[in-house]
Amino acid sequence: MNWFTNLHPITQALLATCFTWFMTAAGSGVVFFFRTINRKLLDGMLGFAAGVMIAASYWSLLAPAIEMAEEGSLPSWVPATGGFLLGGAFLWIVDRILPHLHAGFNTEKSEGISTTWKRSVLLILAITLHNFPEGLAVGVAFGAISADLPAASLSGAAALAIGIGIQNFPEGAAVSVPLRREGFTRFRCFWYGQLSGVVEPIAGVIGAASVILMRPILPYALAFAAGAMIYVVVEELIPESQFEKNTDYATVGAMLGFAVMMTLDVALG
Repeated sequence: MNWFTNLHPITQALLATCFTWFMTAAGSGVVFFFRTINRKLLDGMLGFAAGVMIAASYWSLLAPAIEMAEEGSLPSWVPATGGFLLGGAFLWIVDRILPHLHAGFNTEKSEGISTTWKRSVLLILAITLHNFPEGLAVGVAFGAISADLPAASLSGAAALAIGIGIQNFPEGAAVSVPLRREGFTRFRCFWYGQLSGVVEPIAGVIGAASVILMRPILPYALAFAAGAMIYVVVEELIPESQFEKNTDYATVGAMLGFAVMMTLDVALG
């Protein structure tokens, strides 16, 4: 892996988020083998994704943000709290503006600005909406390496990318399989499913470049990404995993996801 270590952090962020995009595409590929997914299994996978994102928000983002902020003149909790709330506020605003529809709901339940867009487009946008903070988080983590701080390490950023990639697999399936039920061909379902992950490399490069060019915002950027991810978990993943009342499966999935991400971060970070 020496070749990867020697790359510029922005290039590392791009490659890492291309991996998370690939995992979304791999999950979307499930549609080539199954027309439907057992709802209990899907709810467990959504819970798993939520657990991964919660653990990543703390170990990979908030904890380093607090440690880095200790070097500044402000109390260390200020950048972490401020950035965290800004991240949530940003997603709240986008959630209110961007038209989208969560899986399992009728078109009448779509959120954002009123539009005549097709149900399939709204479903794709719902997943794309929460893929953005995931890509941003990975990008910021790799961009932080350039700051040469103990709290920011290549192994820690890699652990975050691996964790996000793992939980992107069920998310890809959660897009493509419902589209199959809408009457789309398998290839179109796969295409639209993987397309929801395209935003991650874009967000990753933006995140890495931002913290490299503006190093003082680094603690805020890490906390911002954490806040955006927690917003997605509470606003979308947990409610969707509980929609069919399969609470035990969703809860066990969340516990496993949290444990996997915690293990990755502690072992590699």
